[in-house]
Amino acid sequence: MLLPLLLTALVIVADQLSKAWIVGNFAMFESREIIPGLFNFTYLTNKGAAFGLLNGNYGAWRQIFFVAIAVIALIVLIIALRQLREQGWIYGVALGLIAGGAAGNLLDRLRLGAVVDFLDFYYKGHHWPAFNVADSAITVGVSLLILQQILSGKNVSDP
Repeated sequence: MLLPLLLTALVIVADQLSKAWIVGNFAMFESREIIPGLFNFTYLTNKGAAFGLLNGNYGAWRQIFFVAIAVIALIVLIIALRQLREQGWIYGVALGLIAGGAAGNLLDRLRLGAVVDFLDFYYKGHHWPAFNVADSAITVGVSLLILQQILSGKNVSDP
């Protein structure tokens, strides 16, 4: 149980420190080239979900919806961790990463009303939607869960 908690805390700290650095050193929409032709730091905010979904003007309900979803997700992750901790360390790592990412983005929504994104990958003018450390942790965590399921050949609910 200690490893997932440590990973959750590490992701939250790394996520919040990186976002604080961006907010403190960039103007909104400012972009700085890091790897020419591939990667920039670009300060953006996202009031919506992944890839900017629901990023329009939906009023307070959108904020309430996303905060509620994040809280529910964290509760589900805690329950899953308790049920899966006997099935191997990889589940703890994956769920710790996902929980840390969810908590990091939740903190942004509560403090700022939007999530700070800044990792901007592109190729020949085609940009992947900007993301952040929390999003990366969620993606890696979910990928680990999927990979573990494929390699183990059984469902999470199987005894």
